Amino acid sequence: MAALAWLLIPVAAAVVAALWGSWAARNRKTGDVAELAGYAKFREAMERTEIREAMERAESGSASGH
Repeated sequence: MAALAWLLIPVAAAVVAALWGSWAARNRKTGDVAELAGYAKFREAMERTEIREAMERAESGSASGH
């Protein structure tokens, strides 16, 4: 019986490894398109923030100059 247990352990490990390998190699539906769209939105938001801050600095600078 002990020999059977020693045989089942590597077989079970091979089955688990095969399942994990097939899961890791699966086709992902989201892909790079969703990530690139999210990155573009992030960049646009950061640009808007930078423009807004520059405008606020310009307005505060012109207001203090009067």
